[in-house]
Amino acid sequence: MSAAPVESEDLLTVDQLAERTGVSVRTIRFYSGKGLLPAPLMRGRTGLYDSGHRARLDLISELTGLGFTLAAIEKQLARVPLDAGPEELALQRALLAPWVPERDELIGTDELAARAGRPLDDGDLATLESLGAISRRGDEICVHGEISLATALDALASGLDPELWQRAQGMIERHTAALAEDLMGLFQEEVLQPYRDRGRPADERGRLAAALSRLKPITVQGVVATFGRAVNRTIRERVEGPTRERGTPTQ
Repeated sequence: MSAAPVESEDLLTVDQLAERTGVSVRTIRFYSGKGLLPAPLMRGRTGLYDSGHRARLDLISELTGLGFTLAAIEKQLARVPLDAGPEELALQRALLAPWVPERDELIGTDELAARAGRPLDDGDLATLESLGAISRRGDEICVHGEISLATALDALASGLDPELWQRAQGMIERHTAALAEDLMGLFQEEVLQPYRDRGRPADERGRLAAALSRLKPITVQGVVATFGRAVNRTIRERVEGPTRERGTPTQ
């Protein structure tokens, strides 16, 4: 299936599209051949691209930068109509954008040591790997997000047994994975599916994307705050026994 772009005053040739987006002409044509981009509007023998093409290309570039494979990108875009406009594609970007920054970064061992504030031996690197903060690629280190690295370096500096941190990390991942599944299911059932059932109304797209951008930090902060209160409550219960009902005076 192909769809012609909406004609406007801002139509671009493939060379202009490449310059505007930073994606090479060859890559644009590759994406078109894979069906990831709709066919251009033809004027004579010249293909022209509109804002919908640019938005779709921006989405592909963002998914590529986030580490999505080509097969995963194809699967995701298969759910988005080829004639989807910039607002619908902006909503897709909001849905797929990371909740916390986690872009990979390649650095040398000297740079990693500088960030740690001290030399790191093979045991230290193995611990950072086990905590999911880095992976070694020959003479280079792939850092899996600044937050993950900072957290793992703090754990390393604590002086506690690395195995303790590895077990703690496993517990955190297990429970937060289940929480993420539940939250995504709730959002899917209560927000996204009703939007789709209503025929994806155009006037809701911008509001939904804006609401999602606010939902992410609120949810992350809520998880941190709730976990902190749970730990505080557990400490009190271990010291005092079961938590007293609120308002009950101490005897």
